[in-house]
Order: sequence, then C-alpha cells, then structure tokens
Amino acid sequence: MILVVCALLPELRHVAAREGVEIVQTGVGPVEAAVATARRLALGRYEAVINAGIAGVFRGSGHVGDAAIVTSEWLADLGLEGGIAPNLPDGARFVDFERASESLAAATKSLGFPAATGLTVAAVTTTDATAERLRARYGADVESMEGFAVLRAAAEAGVPALEVRGISNYVGAREKSEWNFDAAARAAARVLDAVLGRLRDAS
Repeated sequence: MILVVCALLPELRHVAAREGVEIVQTGVGPVEAAVATARRLALGRYEAVINAGIAGVFRGSGHVGDAAIVTSEWLADLGLEGGIAPNLPDGARFVDFERASESLAAATKSLGFPAATGLTVAAVTTTDATAERLRARYGADVESMEGFAVLRAAAEAGVPALEVRGISNYVGAREKSEWNFDAAARAAARVLDAVLGRLRDAS
C-alpha cells in the first residue's frame, strides 16, 4: 500500500482512485501534516509515502502550471532569527533539512519532471523581500507548508518518502503571484499519476 498525503483533498481533485493507494488529508501546515502522517504510519503498514499537492515556485525555478518532484526539503526559520546556529546542551541540534528517499527519487528520475528543493513555511510568503531572503538562505525552488513535515515523519518511521507538487503561484508579492489553483491541481495530478504508475510497475 502506498500512502499519499495532501493538505486538502481539493488539491488532488483531478487524481483518479487507484488500487493499492490510500489518499489522506492532513490539514494545512507543518504541525498538522506531521501529526497526521505520523499517526497514519503508526496505525498502518505502507511501502511508501508521497506528499502531493500544490506549491508556490520561486521565480527562475519554474512557472505556474508546472509540476516537480521535490527531492529535499528545508524547514524555514527554525532556531535563532537570522540563521544563527545556537549552542544547545548535550550536542542537541535543530533538524531543519530532510531528503526524500534516494530509491524513490532514482526510480522516478526518468519521468521527465524537474527535481526541486523545497522549503516548508508556517506562513505563506507574501512579499518580494521575504521571497528574496528565503531564496538566498535556502536555495529553494518551491514553497509549501507541509513537505518537510511529511518527509521527516516518514524518515522517523523508516518508510521511503517522496514529494510531488503542482505549481500554483510565484512566491512573493500576492498581487504578482499569478495564482491558479486549477492549473496547479492538474499539474499535481499529472506528476502524481506518473509517479504512482512507475512505483506500481516496479513493485
């Protein structure tokens, strides 16, 4: 069984049901995504997890209506403001980066979708200044609110995970974002269907 998690089911409204695939809505944001994914993985047995849905794209990394496979994720602004690394006791550290499964990324590489670096935020970026700061600090291609949380929960559960996104808007000032939910939902369905087909063929 493959577990597909999305923030809201309308993001996957163009995805057809498949045998052996369970689609679960987590709710919006990294906390809800982490809790829902961890709970599902604790209660069931899955061969893979795919986080699917819509995302914003940083200018220069793609266009509205594109689709991408996200192979790594940062968690934005964890720790001290300004990116300062604090000294924590007993060697503890902040975890703000997670990679997708290397085996899943390799299996889907030839599908032709661009590989992207994701950035998970708790507040959607609405200014160009913030977009520029985040892009400069993390080198991210796409912005979502759940990607890191899902990849991290799956990694802790020992289940391979991957993230796929349809692009809904440009990250930055809302009046210039060119927001298009349906184009993004169609793109998400396109990449998710291709990935699920590839994984099912390989199983």
